[in-house]
Amino acid sequence: MGLLSFVRDAGEKLFGRKDVEQAQASASGGDAAAVDKLAELNTKAAASITAYVAAQGFDTSALAIAFDGANSAVSVSGTVADQATREKILLCCGNVDGVEHVNDGLQVLNPEPEARFHTVVRGDTLSAIAKTYYGNANAYMKIFEANKPMLGNPDKIYPGQTLRIPA
Repeated sequence: MGLLSFVRDAGEKLFGRKDVEQAQASASGGDAAAVDKLAELNTKAAASITAYVAAQGFDTSALAIAFDGANSAVSVSGTVADQATREKILLCCGNVDGVEHVNDGLQVLNPEPEARFHTVVRGDTLSAIAKTYYGNANAYMKIFEANKPMLGNPDKIYPGQTLRIPA
């Protein structure tokens, strides 16, 4: 997959994005204390994202997740069992407020065809998205199931959220 892009201002609020941005601005001026503070905030953000991935029911023991506030990017590496798990972990990492890119370094033990991705816009519903991709609005449950456990209710999606659309 490589690099995935996300809407930076949408998603789960897991860490102080504004704090990271302020530390980045100070660090770019060469302030040594700000550089140390930025490194600390990046480490805390990575830990928050890792905890969020684990809270969704994914085993994070074989994963390495890092956050780079300067680029608003998460890097994920390690090994996962299948393509669906890979894609869901990438979505967990990308659907976080303050994350614009996810660098995918995951290896899949049992490769399968890749899913497509859809970024939700205002007015979207899972039924409308299903109609677009499958030609059948009643196929919305396929999209809902493909995005569990990040989605807990098929009626609760938000603009900027990226969804997995299985083949």
